Amino acid sequence: MLSPEVRALVKATAPVLKTHGVALTRHFYARMFEHNPELKHVFNQGHQAGGQQQHALAGAVTAYAEHIDDPSVLAPVVTRIVHKHVSLGIRAEHYAIVGKHLLASIREVLGEAATDELVDAWAAAYGQLADLLIAEESRLYAESAAKPGGWTGWRTFRVVGKQAESAEITSFYLAPSDGGAVPEYRPGQYLSVRVYVPELGLMQPRQYSLSDAPGQDRLRISVKRELAGDQTPAGRVSNTLHDRLQEGDVLDVAPPQGDFYLNEDSDAPVVLLSGGVGLTPMVSMLNHLVRTDDKRQIRFVHGCRNRSVHAMRDHVNRIAAERGNVRKAVFYEEVGHADKAGEDYDHRGRVDLRAISDEAIVPDADYYLCGPAPFMAAQRAALLELGVAPARIHAEAFGTGGAPA
Repeated sequence: MLSPEVRALVKATAPVLKTHGVALTRHFYARMFEHNPELKHVFNQGHQAGGQQQHALAGAVTAYAEHIDDPSVLAPVVTRIVHKHVSLGIRAEHYAIVGKHLLASIREVLGEAATDELVDAWAAAYGQLADLLIAEESRLYAESAAKPGGWTGWRTFRVVGKQAESAEITSFYLAPSDGGAVPEYRPGQYLSVRVYVPELGLMQPRQYSLSDAPGQDRLRISVKRELAGDQTPAGRVSNTLHDRLQEGDVLDVAPPQGDFYLNEDSDAPVVLLSGGVGLTPMVSMLNHLVRTDDKRQIRFVHGCRNRSVHAMRDHVNRIAAERGNVRKAVFYEEVGHADKAGEDYDHRGRVDLRAISDEAIVPDADYYLCGPAPFMAAQRAALLELGVAPARIHAEAFGTGGAPA
């Protein structure tokens, strides 16, 4: 338990962290990779290059300082971080390395303001947080190992199928190279894979949502090829998977993780809302509901740019046509001359729940959201405006997710 004096010192740094937190975390990562280059294989170098990870860690450190008197309010963030860490194979011994470079960075970035008293306070605060994370991660590691077909760390899987789903998204079907079983998982969870990226000269891990129902003898991920943007580099791992990974090839896989998943204990209607590649965990949920012959009302609402990037269109159409409890609503931002309303798309423009509230807003339903951050913010705001209770809204945003890894 931290003393009142320690909590006061840590909390007093929150304003400084809001202003200089990114400079601190940028220095921290550079320092750590210089002294411990082996960790480049653990940390997402794409997020390092793009700056997302530095911002994510700065936000997490600032939030911890602000809520040091009652860290329990950060429980959802901590849960997400723990799942991310386990998916990356982060172990207890890594915390000493991170703590060493974080405290050194506080001294080096804050200069004279980083008194011995302040650094000692942050050492105590970091130790408390590390103990919490280590305990929760140990529990998840034990759960993963105890499952039938379960394991911890990395396990070799073979690509037993590769299928283009759209101009941007390709599915990879993965089976254990050792011939063993695959574990159960919750529809909506993700998988970490690790491949060698020649351009970086590094093994690199990435998380991709499982895009099919659990309970099968293989796993499926559906990966969007990330091209370079105005301010973002091309996705090294996604392009490696698309261009180099073929049937028969192998890659490292960590056990399924993630705190975003379908509530299988509920009998409430289900509304699945996705944008772009955010449909992948939604298809996993949809497939599971169909596979288990669930009779609940199901709404599948999806938005994408146009037909060329509309993944799994025929699959979802077939389910909606065959099952009376499933209805779909697809939005295209761009509609071509050959696109057919009701077959390719249902509505023009971006997803607008207000325009289809009679279709998408179901009393007492659970709403699951996944997609880019702007999409997530817009749909959550629309749901709240339409009277959906916050507790009914479950969201997963692709990206760093606030996790300091």
